[in-house]
Amino acid sequence: MNEYIQSNRKLWDRWTELHEKSEAYDVVGFKPDGSRLGRIEREELGDVSGKSVLHLQCHFGLDTLSLAGLGAIVTGVDFSENAITLAKSLRMEHSVDATFVQSDIYDLPDNLSGQFDIVFTSHGVLWWLPDIKGWARVVSHFLKPGGTFLVVDGHPLASTFDLDHPSELKVKYPYFPTTEPLKFEVQGSYAAADPNYKGVEYGWTHSMSEYVTSLIGAGLQIESLREFPFQSWKMFPFMEKGEDGLWRLPGDMPQIPLMFSLRAMNPQPASCPHTIA
Repeated sequence: MNEYIQSNRKLWDRWTELHEKSEAYDVVGFKPDGSRLGRIEREELGDVSGKSVLHLQCHFGLDTLSLAGLGAIVTGVDFSENAITLAKSLRMEHSVDATFVQSDIYDLPDNLSGQFDIVFTSHGVLWWLPDIKGWARVVSHFLKPGGTFLVVDGHPLASTFDLDHPSELKVKYPYFPTTEPLKFEVQGSYAAADPNYKGVEYGWTHSMSEYVTSLIGAGLQIESLREFPFQSWKMFPFMEKGEDGLWRLPGDMPQIPLMFSLRAMNPQPASCPHTIA
């Protein structure tokens, strides 16, 4: 497993260099005012002002800094050294109060202390995790009693289809977890073309039930599960962009869930009953 993680870390170190200069991330035009956060994230998070937030798999921190700009006391975590170095540089450039920690998510309890009002992660994060039960335990570890966990990501059903098929949805990948990860040879990245860079990506498929039952098994209570017929990016070549900036399948195609949000709570410990003399 360490071989796969190390390969992915190398990939994300290189991708950070590409993304810093990419139009998709628009680092030059970035403002920490919350505008980078999607509509679903803003709806589900609510008012974060004054709340402590742990942002898992934050890449180089643009969304983390956006949360700080909205008044959150935020800590961003990523396993890429290059990503965290850039995040700290952007924090200083924009004079934003945020903390950044480099750590593999499974090692985070050894590298970070404390608990948070909100634990948050979004967009393209779960695919990179080999152990969802372990991930759920880390989430639970850092969530205060009464605190909220939120994940917004691509729907696992949508990930079973061939992303490159030019005209239709064609199942290509498994829905349920497999022992070994899927392996992809990549050139450039999802957000920046670079013919001079080739790398290897390893990813793990997971089902919706695995997410839900793992969080429940870690002691959390599921508050809501929402599924959406749109994505924040052009997942398939034939998708159409709406006026709201979101991508959908053509109207004559069967509509399937493309994105989801899952919110859970760390329940308050039961209070001791009063003893009446």
